[in-house]
Amino acid sequence: MLDINLIREKPEWVKEQIGKLNDAPALARINAILELDKTRRTLLADSETVQAARNKLNKGVGKLRGDKQTPDGMRAAMARHIALAVREGEFEEAISVIEGGGSVNAPRKDDNLNEAMDEMMAALKGMGERVEAINDQLRGIDADLQENMYWLPNMPHESVPVFDSEEHNIAWPVEGVIREFDFEPKPHWELGPELDIIDFERGVKLAGSRAYVLKGFGARLQRALVSFYLDMARQKGFTQVNVPYFVKEDMMYGAGQFPKFRDVVYNDPDAEVYMLPTAEVAITNLHRDEILDEAQLPIFYVAHTPCFRREKTSAGRDVRGIKRVHQFEKVEMYKFTSPETSYAELESLTEAAADICRKLGLAFRRLEIVTGDLGFSASKKYDIEVWSPGCKEWLEVSSCSNTETFQARRANVKYRPTESKKAQFVHTLNGSGLADTRVIIAILENYQQADGSVIIPEVLRPYMGGADVITR
Repeated sequence: MLDINLIREKPEWVKEQIGKLNDAPALARINAILELDKTRRTLLADSETVQAARNKLNKGVGKLRGDKQTPDGMRAAMARHIALAVREGEFEEAISVIEGGGSVNAPRKDDNLNEAMDEMMAALKGMGERVEAINDQLRGIDADLQENMYWLPNMPHESVPVFDSEEHNIAWPVEGVIREFDFEPKPHWELGPELDIIDFERGVKLAGSRAYVLKGFGARLQRALVSFYLDMARQKGFTQVNVPYFVKEDMMYGAGQFPKFRDVVYNDPDAEVYMLPTAEVAITNLHRDEILDEAQLPIFYVAHTPCFRREKTSAGRDVRGIKRVHQFEKVEMYKFTSPETSYAELESLTEAAADICRKLGLAFRRLEIVTGDLGFSASKKYDIEVWSPGCKEWLEVSSCSNTETFQARRANVKYRPTESKKAQFVHTLNGSGLADTRVIIAILENYQQADGSVIIPEVLRPYMGGADVITR
């Protein structure tokens, strides 16, 4: 979430930054936010003015009632004058009268003190009703303001290249060797069934489209990858956490998933919980509503979870195999840092993901994401892609982002700098380390042999009982 003070103080600059994302609806929301904020502050001032005046008048009512030295007629005239001033919104006039100042018309002969007092009390009651009506308006405006704020994407960091689409993402030099084959490499959707390690037909029978079953060496390969990822993260200082696979709605808002991505998650409406689309959601909220000490930072967490996402139906190559599925396994690396160190931590986070590809012997490249493809929560993002010769394409296996304070504001995660009494929002970073299905694809397609077998990467063999090759 963006800082409302920043939008209020530098609206044109914020629009300029959001404009780099090619998000026209977000620009319109900024105008709506400014109008709502202006109305909110006006109503808030009105409410405070009326309530303050009402408090002063209520304190003076007892004195006026108990004033035996002032004739009843004069007190009746004062009460009626106060009532009239209150109804017309002349609160200072009413206060000056009840405090003994101001001019009051001469009392009428037929003035009845009790009736005048009742009239004044009715006017004061009306002030309370006016405050409540204003507060009702404020609650509605606050809800609208919050909703619009939730829909605003993060602003790009100044170092992010400004282009309008993913076609302009900047590919860094390829690391590793792209394998040359003396035979036509097969895609994983052929290799898997031939090796009897991926069963698409029974997966569809069990759960419908885009479902699959890993069996034998396929299941073992996935388990080996998870253990390998976690060990790699532990060696780099990450603390493993096992988090629930479902979370409450507030947690989805805290991580920036809601409201924008509500339509891609699975939920249990009776229990009012949502299945994790990524472990990032749970880890973001681990320190929700907490104030950390600066000495605790940075905090590194890593978690392995299944991920559940509603992939929209489409035709074409993405539907084949296990590239885009509704359920997959992923290891997520996450960092809570101070603002001063977050961009250095982004580089080390991306390197941690890249190092896994190096260890697996997969040719990969870093992709520097431009503003038009930056996504919702990131201020700066890198993708790690591996080459898959059977699919004949680069597959994203990790996305590493610095969200700065965007998620921290939503989840209210702060830290207190050592030399300051004022708490500040932390910066949060997240990166896949890695996504299993894409890596399984890359291993099968890159390590396949002419006889249909697949060599197991050396670093995974200890996790697979020493096996070095997958055969049927």
